[in-house]
Amino acid sequence: MSNKVTVVMYHYVRELKYSRFPEIKGLDASLFKEQVAFLMKHYNFITVEQLIDSNNNNTALPPKSCLLTFDDGYIDHFTNVFPILNKYKIQGAFFPPIEAVTSHKVLDVNKIHFILAAVADKKQIITTLFKYLNTFRKDYELLPDDEYLKRLAIPTRMDTAEVMFIKRMLQYELDEQLRNKITDLLFTEILKTDEESFSKELYMNEDQLKCMLMNGMHIGSHGLTHCWLGKTEAPKQKAEIEASVDFLKKIGVDQNYLSICYPFGSYNSDTLSLLSQYNFKAGFTTEVNIAQPTNSNRFTLPRLDTNDLPKDASAVANDWFAKG
Repeated sequence: MSNKVTVVMYHYVRELKYSRFPEIKGLDASLFKEQVAFLMKHYNFITVEQLIDSNNNNTALPPKSCLLTFDDGYIDHFTNVFPILNKYKIQGAFFPPIEAVTSHKVLDVNKIHFILAAVADKKQIITTLFKYLNTFRKDYELLPDDEYLKRLAIPTRMDTAEVMFIKRMLQYELDEQLRNKITDLLFTEILKTDEESFSKELYMNEDQLKCMLMNGMHIGSHGLTHCWLGKTEAPKQKAEIEASVDFLKKIGVDQNYLSICYPFGSYNSDTLSLLSQYNFKAGFTTEVNIAQPTNSNRFTLPRLDTNDLPKDASAVANDWFAKG
């Protein structure tokens, strides 16, 4: 038996043209509705619990199975996603980072997103980044600016060279302490807001998560601080995973169906060992492919991005439909 599941990954889902940040890289709420309608025509929606039970019992899933996942715990998911899923009795799997929900911190990755969304000319951000970098040169061993650009300003299928340079510098290239300092400086200078207020506008709270859980949604782990688990020492990984398990238990998540979505898609052998230790049953990556879940690969399930599938209810199914 070889089950196939099209797991779809979402982040921001909002009315982009009416938001304060129309340049944020998200899916417009109207297109989300269209995509759900398209998926309803061509796929059979399943739940995380069905996926896990299928693995545990070696039973078949429906043909053309589809599972929707939502990363980072945004308020978008409660206001724009949950009502649609609830209306059609579709389960979504939501993965909130605990610190964003409970401590009203803005994740560094989100600070970077909104820095990028607030400034049209990304070269201006790079100039300001280098300005701050130069103030810390005496305290850190740093490369020349041109060397960083040469190594990191490489485009991907989703982002330009300038955007990827900013992301790579602030997400992992620089020393963690230094990149946090520079990200905070850029956020304060460009967004001109306090972090707690911004956080409360950006993320769901515990009551909203509990509401979705009581209405059939799945809530999984996205770590405590949204760190790169694969680049993190095992003791800190343990603390991240343990804190998320405690939080999921607190809000009422069934401990027999624990799942995780890796921040940045990052994990290593220590991560996988800890997941077994803490009784996790499924793990979702950012690898782009159709999932074929088994017990041996249950912690490394790939996903498609929302942009890999049509956002038009009347669209013809694309190549991913044939592969799934």
